[in-house]
Amino acid sequence: PLDNREETAAANCTQPCLGESLSISDLECSLCIRMFFEPVTTPCGHTFCKECLERCLDHRPNCPLCKQSLREYLKAGRYSPTVLLQDIMLATFPTQLAERRELHQAEMAELSNLTKNIPIFVCTMSFPGIPCPLHVFEPRYRLMIRRCQESGTRRFGMCIYENGKSFADYGCVLEIRQVELLADGRSLVDTIGRQRFRVLSRGHRDGYHTADIEFLEDRKVSGEELQELQCLHESTYRLAQRFCEHGDLTSRHILMQHGPLPEKEEDIQASADGPTWCWWLISILPLDPSYQLSLFSCTSLRARLSQLQRILTALLQQPP
Repeated sequence: PLDNREETAAANCTQPCLGESLSISDLECSLCIRMFFEPVTTPCGHTFCKECLERCLDHRPNCPLCKQSLREYLKAGRYSPTVLLQDIMLATFPTQLAERRELHQAEMAELSNLTKNIPIFVCTMSFPGIPCPLHVFEPRYRLMIRRCQESGTRRFGMCIYENGKSFADYGCVLEIRQVELLADGRSLVDTIGRQRFRVLSRGHRDGYHTADIEFLEDRKVSGEELQELQCLHESTYRLAQRFCEHGDLTSRHILMQHGPLPEKEEDIQASADGPTWCWWLISILPLDPSYQLSLFSCTSLRARLSQLQRILTALLQQPP
């Protein structure tokens, strides 16, 4: 048996031997042509960076090199790191591995900025405090959702499409609460609305839209104006209750789908977006998306409540 000194000497001699027989190009991913980062090996024996492989599997469930089906691998959704390869890289090229890690961290930091180049999902109207379930199947959005999770923000912007533009000037930041991966790579994503925003400029990243944004905030009022606003809030909420108790088939179906009218908030100016029940109501009322958008972009709670009062009064006057 080797004593401790001989063991150390043996360990020391393996490093230069390994370093001499390997070059950086032996440890490059064939997809990104960079040093492996979080290398994973497929059942057919090919190794790629975890992120590179995931991006390929967004498009088709086959090995990028030999085209063998990876459906079962994709279905399992577990990409275990190739530990031996990680150890070899650490032993032979520690400096280059540290640089590769720093590059990845810089990319993640860029992705986690929530006002610059925020990813934009162009799909449907979404509202603060209101759940927004999504079915994600397009490769660009599969990549986008994964990045939102990996960067730790778990947030992205949702906008509707608008003629003449790639997407509307206003949207809502959604937060991912849960992702259910399906066997073919599609996913069911449970999100909830967080903050309204205005688009300042538009961009692109790897196939999906991005935007620089600023958050919207309702104007605060005080004194007599606040008292009037509270009275308007009370009367509009009572109308909303009446509408929900209307009892026709449509509203019963809505309540089954969206749950009951949210409770009235004590402090109507506590949130930058105003009371959640208003957004719940706007999301269920039979309104044109362009009209929803005008209510959404309004930063006066008084104006929003007045519009809702007008709509509810008209709906309640219709025969059941």
